[in-house]
Amino acid sequence: METTLKEMELDPEFNLTAERIKRLGESGVSREERTRRRRALDGIGIPPFHEFLEERSLEAPRKKCEVFQINIGLYCNQACAHCHVESSPRRMEMMDRKTAQQCLEVMANSPSIKTLDITGGAPELNDQFKYLVEGGRALGLEVIDRCNLTVLSEPGQDALGEFLRDHEVRVVASLPCYSETNVNDQRGKGVFDKSISALMQLNDLGYGTDPRLKLDLVYNPAGAFLPPDQAALEDTYKVKLEEEFGIVFDNLLTITNMPIKRFADFLHRNVELEEYMDLLVRNFNPDTVSNLMCSNTVNVRWDGTIFDCDFNQQMGDHMATGAVERGAGAALSVFDVSNTDDLLRHEVYLEAHCFGCTAGAGSS
Repeated sequence: METTLKEMELDPEFNLTAERIKRLGESGVSREERTRRRRALDGIGIPPFHEFLEERSLEAPRKKCEVFQINIGLYCNQACAHCHVESSPRRMEMMDRKTAQQCLEVMANSPSIKTLDITGGAPELNDQFKYLVEGGRALGLEVIDRCNLTVLSEPGQDALGEFLRDHEVRVVASLPCYSETNVNDQRGKGVFDKSISALMQLNDLGYGTDPRLKLDLVYNPAGAFLPPDQAALEDTYKVKLEEEFGIVFDNLLTITNMPIKRFADFLHRNVELEEYMDLLVRNFNPDTVSNLMCSNTVNVRWDGTIFDCDFNQQMGDHMATGAVERGAGAALSVFDVSNTDDLLRHEVYLEAHCFGCTAGAGSS
């Protein structure tokens, strides 16, 4: 990865990305500023999410794990404004082989698991990506690759599409709009063209047409508002992409921007945090609670630490060994458990950002 990063630093486009990182606040937002943002969130008066559910006689209990999600690392060839994990070309945190092996061992000992969900960063740029894909498929699991699409045009990734096809990996690809202007504004100059090129490549390999090769796209809003109706937007995406580029895909998934990390910093700087949180609470949908991802998903960080979901991971709310309160005691790791049933005694930790997963049609 060091060689790739050096190559990128010599590329003029890297400087544009570095400038975006600074504007987005990864290094430009001080600890004091982040503390003020967190205090602002606490002072908004949003009710604790678990109390909010209790008042409505609702529960979000943990079930047997069906989805084993791994955030394989924070290295990414992009630096997007909405990124809740603050990935970038300068983040070097990555999973090592020992941790990847342990993850596969835990999955092998957990018969309830049906899916291995690999995310990042750009997960494909991690040294353990192919090892985990091959290991997951050998266990008979569905394997999902959370792909940003532009990674297919990165140096050394010429055979990535064929690898995904040969292992029948389900590609869940981020494309926040069918408009070039909107995509580039949110994700960086030139991202739209590279994304379209990648989708064409995946279509040529059979994705979107072969029932064994699933290709789903992901939409997220460009600002402080909720996604529109998923079915209607999917129809529009399919018409626009096929008419203009001949691109086909299976499903469109709409997700809500989470009020954490970069997006929360953006909201706080623009004095929109309180308004956005109020929007999420006002649009709470009780029907989403039974399908929250945290109920049947275990999330693992690149270093093996275990969380309820990727959002709790970013907030540092890890499961703790021998402790009820999150963040108290030693962090629970994949090296501390033999299978995912060992985690059933841990209650799901609920926080203010959970309103993002339960607003409107839900975001799980």
